[in-house]
Amino acid sequence: MRLTTFTDYSLRTLLHLGMSRDRLVTIQDIADTHNISKNHLMKVVHQLGVAGYIDTVRGRNGGLRLKMEPSDINLGAVVRATETDFHMAECFNASSNTCPLVTNCRLKHALATATFAYLASLDTQNLAMLLPDKQENAAMPIKFHRAPVAA
Repeated sequence: MRLTTFTDYSLRTLLHLGMSRDRLVTIQDIADTHNISKNHLMKVVHQLGVAGYIDTVRGRNGGLRLKMEPSDINLGAVVRATETDFHMAECFNASSNTCPLVTNCRLKHALATATFAYLASLDTQNLAMLLPDKQENAAMPIKFHRAPVAA
């Protein structure tokens, strides 16, 4: 299973905001830190706002912050909200399936079981589990490292 870039950026944004709970964060901050296109990130932030995960504050001193406690942000729910589909193979999409084996194939069931297990595993995780402990934060402030710029 491979996450789309949109989901990857969504998770990175939530992690970034989770590690910056003491201040508002701008889209530009996240884009610069993660080497993400600001335009693409704006779409991600909009969707996370619509889904109720983040709050946006407009204005000169505005920015983004988590709308929920990190422990209330379930990773499985985020992935389901940001992925376009979970079609592991052509046979998962009835409207475009041309596989001649569809009536006798057991592969679809095996892939569906694997996808279910993947999402079930993510359902046991929340954003707080991915963030450094508060004591760890107090002892060592979080430092973001800029992603290398692709050549």
